[in-house]
Amino acid sequence: MNHVSWAVVLAAALAAGCQYSVAEPTHFDLPKKTEFAEDAVPKVAADFKFDQERALKYLKTLCDIGPRISGSEGMKKQQELLEKHFKGLGATVTRQEFKARQASRRTETPMTNLIVSWHPEKERRILFCAHYDTRPIADQEGNPNNWRKPFVSANDGTAGAAMMMELGHHIKGLKGELGLDFVLFDGEEYIFESTQTGGWDRYFFGSEHFADDYSKTRRTRKHRYEAGALMDLCHAKGTVLKVEENSYRSAPKVVEQIWSVANALGAKSFKYAPGPDVLDDHIALNRAGIPTADLIDFSYPHWHRLTDTPDKISDGQMAEVAQVLATWWMQVK
Repeated sequence: MNHVSWAVVLAAALAAGCQYSVAEPTHFDLPKKTEFAEDAVPKVAADFKFDQERALKYLKTLCDIGPRISGSEGMKKQQELLEKHFKGLGATVTRQEFKARQASRRTETPMTNLIVSWHPEKERRILFCAHYDTRPIADQEGNPNNWRKPFVSANDGTAGAAMMMELGHHIKGLKGELGLDFVLFDGEEYIFESTQTGGWDRYFFGSEHFADDYSKTRRTRKHRYEAGALMDLCHAKGTVLKVEENSYRSAPKVVEQIWSVANALGAKSFKYAPGPDVLDDHIALNRAGIPTADLIDFSYPHWHRLTDTPDKISDGQMAEVAQVLATWWMQVK
């Protein structure tokens, strides 16, 4: 699917409250130079050795579970695997459990956001997040008979979780002034009725619940998030990460900082140029006062298709995103 058809399909989905409602870039202005300390970035990142082979193994392990739809046995297996993994690395893991009813379902579905906390004693924190549920229907397949075949969404969610699994090996050895949380959102893709057939199912259950809870507990909680980065469709071969418009409107400093780090590290997939606007999990976070940038490739050809499989993922791209984000976290004061 080329970029034009991608935009047409997704823009049409906006009216139905769909997830990736993408408009063509509006060529919003980006500053040519930021105030972030680019000259210090290579020194900060020097000791960070991301194990690309191990990251790919984590990806394949998660995909081998099969579909991990919200409330399913596959999702439960994934949650148990991830919780055991992160606790084994010394993180504090919190299950944020809730229930949500989809428009096309008769009953509520149990859902769980996983919050993986590093240096939990630190009140000022940075947030790395991704969704980790897989979609029930592959509605971008040309043949509707294939829509309900199982698929594993390697780039659309799974790679973000796998990257965090590898990154978790390094966090305790890295020094940042702020604490760091990995958050895996449930219910982002819990869609059974395609917008192509007039469905009205909702997206973003997990991020909206997380954001609502954060807003409600603002006066009583001890910690606060200074900023966040959302990973979505950003780990495939040939990824190009332009600046998503809603991210820049709501979190311009975060965008400038992350892309400045990427420039200083020579991260080639990060392009400091305007991209389309996207509805994604970062919208709820920004609304809750957590300035968050979305790292997303607007033209991934296997989006919501059975072909979104592990062979489409680049271990080098996973390492590049991990190094940029980890270095950014270590730079934030």
